[in-house]
Amino acid sequence: MKLMKVLFMAFAVVTMAPVMAFAQTGGGPFSELKPIGVGMIVMGAAMGISRLATASVESMARQPEVAGNISSSMIIAAALIEGFTFFALLLFLIAL
Repeated sequence: MKLMKVLFMAFAVVTMAPVMAFAQTGGGPFSELKPIGVGMIVMGAAMGISRLATASVESMARQPEVAGNISSSMIIAAALIEGFTFFALLLFLIAL
């Protein structure tokens, strides 16, 4: 597990080094990939909300007596996921 962390950090440093080198010019090798990043943000949020909804519907089917509690906590969790998504999209729009 520690080896995976070290490899991930090394990969992150190697991939971010060119971006840091081009910080003064405003360009960089990854500047054209911003729309792909936005797509990944939206897809990640959609996957998170879909897994949340799937788990909550399954648990409501198993225990109908606590469906109200499950539903309210699902709505709160979905709102937090949506808030994070809107924040990430706002950061993208500011960076444009």
